[in-house]
Amino acid sequence: MKKWWGIFLVCSGLLALAVAGVYFSRKAAPGAPEPVEDPIERQLAEMTLREKVGQLFCVRPEALDVELEPGVRGHRRKRIAVTERMRAVNALYPVGGIIFFERNILDEPQLASLMADLRTFKGAPIFYVDEEGGPVSRIAPNRNFGVTRYRPMGLACKDGAGAYEAGNTIGKYLHRLGFHVDLAPVADVNTNKRNPVIGTRAFSPDPEKAAEMAVQYAEGLYDAGILPCVKHFPGHGDTRTDSHLGIAVLDKTWEELQGCELIPFRRAIERDVPIVLAGHLNVPAVTGNDLPASLSSCMIEEKLRGELGYRNVVMTDGMAMGAITRRYSSGEAAVLAVRAGADIVLTPKNFIEAFDAVFAAVESGEISESRLDESVRRVLLLKNRALTAAGCCNADAPCP
Repeated sequence: MKKWWGIFLVCSGLLALAVAGVYFSRKAAPGAPEPVEDPIERQLAEMTLREKVGQLFCVRPEALDVELEPGVRGHRRKRIAVTERMRAVNALYPVGGIIFFERNILDEPQLASLMADLRTFKGAPIFYVDEEGGPVSRIAPNRNFGVTRYRPMGLACKDGAGAYEAGNTIGKYLHRLGFHVDLAPVADVNTNKRNPVIGTRAFSPDPEKAAEMAVQYAEGLYDAGILPCVKHFPGHGDTRTDSHLGIAVLDKTWEELQGCELIPFRRAIERDVPIVLAGHLNVPAVTGNDLPASLSSCMIEEKLRGELGYRNVVMTDGMAMGAITRRYSSGEAAVLAVRAGADIVLTPKNFIEAFDAVFAAVESGEISESRLDESVRRVLLLKNRALTAAGCCNADAPCP
């Protein structure tokens, strides 16, 4: 078994201890050694409510400066540097993660400078990127970087060894550039030829082959020092709608999903994958309503965590996508996601509105602080593992 799965099992064990509250609340018996204080729990206890809420968000750099906000699609690449407005907003709105798109990246010196400035931000953000290989890549298409550019994974990788090589190659250049998490691999099964958004981004139309290749790609990333994220739960392969434009409907029962779409996710969960990304996919035969999986407690708490036994971080798909923005405000969607069990809200269209709404929901009791703490614990463990995997800190102490 590869080393990264074992590390996450250790982390999950620490989280279980945290939830049980057994670390340092009891006095030691006479003559017994002093109980060891858990560093993650200590870090959580020292955080303000605003700092906790900030850990639940992963945003674009320009989300902290509305004058730079270019919109979701169709914006040409432009150089971005930290502005004074971004620093001022961050002083009030700490953030746990920052994700980079093509428009944030010019070349290596500019990216290194931007990352160096962002590392000083409140919330101690770690850095995410969408670098699947193929059409969804932020670094490889930029000739200033000169890295290996893969065709879509369904064409480039023919077996598990090829998927591992792709993940490891991508992971190595992402690690060198300073990233911590890659929102890959795609764990969808490419079964619908009319699917407008997945296609050969997926590894295979065969669920067992897709599962093996997704796991191998994930191992390749981790062996290079990058945390993987499997997506788009419960499976975007058999849909006819691009969720960037509107909510996608998956007309299958839970039993039918178990026979195909869920096989790669189950395999990744068995190996203790660090992040599962919940898609904007409505599964009415499972949930009995029109909520997407990203906002559904049925899909996240009952199915993903309950039936599949997943213990680590759940991230929503991008909340600026049409599937969300056509139906909800940024604040409504963020509150629904957290109430449903999501740990990280990815790229809300309006970060300030989303943050304020979650903060207000905790203050009012709509979201309990204990529910908030559950997610913050998972995020702190994720960040600690990300920096440890990257060789930035000691695994026995909380990272900055």
